[in-house]
Amino acid sequence: MTTQTQPSVAEIKRAVDDLGQAFETFKEANDLRAKAKPGRGDVVLDQKVDRLSRDVSALQGNVDRLFVAAGRPAVASMRRDDPAITEHKAAFFDRFVRKGIETGLQALEAKALSTGTDADGGYAVPEALDSSIEKLLLEASPIRSVANVVQIGTSAYKKLVNLGGATSGWVGESDARAETDTPQFSEVAPPLGEIYANPAATQAMLDDAYFNVEDWLAEELTTEFAAQEGTAFVTGNGTNKPKGFLSYTATDEVDGTRAFGSLQYVPTGVAGDWPASDPTDILLDLVYALRAGYRTSAAFVMNTNLVAEIRKFKDAEGNYLWRPGLADGQPPSLLGYRAIEVADMPDKAADSLSVAFGNFERGYTVTDRMATRILRDPFTNKPFVHFYATKRVGGGVVNSEAIKLLKFAAA
Repeated sequence: MTTQTQPSVAEIKRAVDDLGQAFETFKEANDLRAKAKPGRGDVVLDQKVDRLSRDVSALQGNVDRLFVAAGRPAVASMRRDDPAITEHKAAFFDRFVRKGIETGLQALEAKALSTGTDADGGYAVPEALDSSIEKLLLEASPIRSVANVVQIGTSAYKKLVNLGGATSGWVGESDARAETDTPQFSEVAPPLGEIYANPAATQAMLDDAYFNVEDWLAEELTTEFAAQEGTAFVTGNGTNKPKGFLSYTATDEVDGTRAFGSLQYVPTGVAGDWPASDPTDILLDLVYALRAGYRTSAAFVMNTNLVAEIRKFKDAEGNYLWRPGLADGQPPSLLGYRAIEVADMPDKAADSLSVAFGNFERGYTVTDRMATRILRDPFTNKPFVHFYATKRVGGGVVNSEAIKLLKFAAA
């Protein structure tokens, strides 16, 4: 593994220019294809448009990575002035991770205001590394980037949701005031589970003073954690893991009529496909199914294949609905809203819920409990040293009115 360095301004500008130019080239080719007479499609041109679309996706990903790298602080600079943090970090990496020496580590954890050893064994990673993992997870897990993320210190997180029910009204100055109804509340508790990763390194790697064990461990854990929780946030069943928003009951009933906790879907009108007339209208129907108060921070969520299709859509004036993200930290947009690519969203198929639109910060909560824990295992798979890491993560829908789904179905 190589340690990432911060990109230069010139490198970022080149990447942004390349993305902008690629999108213009894509639009020109797609416009030519759209002008072709019905029944006289050009196979070569179709392939060119698809290739250019993939190029745009790749360049957008490169721009996103460069902006992330440019804004990422050096882990080693975090709270350097705290001797307890510095001492704990040095003991953790130089003695425990590299050499397996645990002597005095528990006491240093206590001095560093960490949580000490876990009942199941293992040590809490230093705060700097744990903060790095959290930041990298935020960057690597798309749902985390738009959801509400809460740090918890207990085994469960519960939230009260006001379902309404209180009454009010207008009265004259001397009119009697009727007693108002009591508001109704419901309690939601996002399911919590333990996620683990088990990266391995050789002892020779750990003995090498030039091997950056801190960056290696952070990126290994982030990669594994992000892959597991990314799936759970979308399709998890809630058993010893988060419950994904696609696992909740979906119905075509509108807000105020469907059961609390179920999500509304908008049908495309065609099983497994977009309507033949104008797919733009369906996307607009999805947007306006969400109440205006939620739309301000709303985002589209779909996988790469759907992005490739929607990238070719235009409005009635011939303007492309999809726009690349060319500004620092800004993702691509669709109809003026953020468009987030999530690999775990399903492909378009009959009755599939393949596109979501909503205010995920209001609608979906991710819970993180305490710090990442690590056990060092040099015995199971010699000559490799395994680092068994665990982390408690939960997630679930807390406001079922804030997320809408697009269903590729006749009704």
